[in-house]
Amino acid sequence: MITIYHNPRCRKSRAGLAYLESKGVDFTIRNYFREPLTAEELKDVLKKLGLPAREMIRTQEAEYKSLYKGKELSEEEWVQAIVAHPKLLKRPVVVKDDKAVWADPPENMDILF
Repeated sequence: MITIYHNPRCRKSRAGLAYLESKGVDFTIRNYFREPLTAEELKDVLKKLGLPAREMIRTQEAEYKSLYKGKELSEEEWVQAIVAHPKLLKRPVVVKDDKAVWADPPENMDILF
């Protein structure tokens, strides 16, 4: 099953969703603002991405600038930052089985098909 971690207010996330819809595959949408990820879920997604949490941080967000900019945090601290402030997670993230991609641009998800 394919899951897209989606923010409907984000242009890039909507583009990823439209691209996924154009593929004609079954998928589920997880609005991670309404249904936030737990630390364990986020760690699982990051493992599937093959990336540390720091590389999935949106540095242009106000929360990043006011709370985290210039700080050296551990992996666990970055995970906790994303859990506390879901807006910090780059989006959309698309997961299929044991693989995941940051779908910006949307064509990045082609490796999952």
